Amino acid sequence: MPLAIGLTQAAVSTGDTSMSPSIFNSICSRVEWCRREVLDAVLELAVEIAREGREGLRIGTLFTLGHADAVLSHSRPLILDPLSGHEPTATHVTDANLRGTVKELAQLDGAFVVSETGIVVAACRYLDASVEDIDLPLGLGSRHLAAASVSQRLGTIAIVVSESAIVRVFYAGELVAEIIPELWLLHQHRSRLRGRVSEQHTQDLAIFTADERRPAPADEGAARADSDLDEALEESFPASDAPSWTPVVGVKTKAAS
Repeated sequence: MPLAIGLTQAAVSTGDTSMSPSIFNSICSRVEWCRREVLDAVLELAVEIAREGREGLRIGTLFTLGHADAVLSHSRPLILDPLSGHEPTATHVTDANLRGTVKELAQLDGAFVVSETGIVVAACRYLDASVEDIDLPLGLGSRHLAAASVSQRLGTIAIVVSESAIVRVFYAGELVAEIIPELWLLHQHRSRLRGRVSEQHTQDLAIFTADERRPAPADEGAARADSDLDEALEESFPASDAPSWTPVVGVKTKAAS
């Protein structure tokens, strides 16, 4: 079931981006080999990159999770691999030193390849992508196309960090989740999820879920999503009252002599 998830302002201010225990069960339940603790670790790292950027600049990157050997055989290195030859314990996605390294390497082009067990086996990989049978929402670029393609052809989970600070999750060629790290981005972001959307709050997350049981036209679903997002934003950021005076426009004054 597709999800649109916004980390609330409290999570942003405290730096707490840990995932709720139940949120991504719907993703792992589709994938026999998926390990929740590994998926959560990669998603948390992706959210950190989306929130922090690097040196004050927004950056985008891509992670593939699972079927690492197949991904390597369907990709090529863009540079000499800086993660090659290290002990697996030093390149596990939960290792603090590795996470800092990944954030540095995320400034370079290419994808990170992560095994089912959480080992980051390669960085800066160019993925062979195909547009065949890929139905991406308009406005998503080549990084998202590569993620959708590799998830469809190789059965991986692909996680994209957009330069607009949104994290998107692909599986079987489909966009299955969006994570919006900062609540104020909800006002600027129109969700790519399709269909009727319902709202749920859990811990410090606001979750907007596409309701597959009640299909609706795309336009109706988009309008409902926009309405739900506006209501959530209004609760957190109430609109200012209108000024009591009437603004005067188009009046010119003569400069003093």
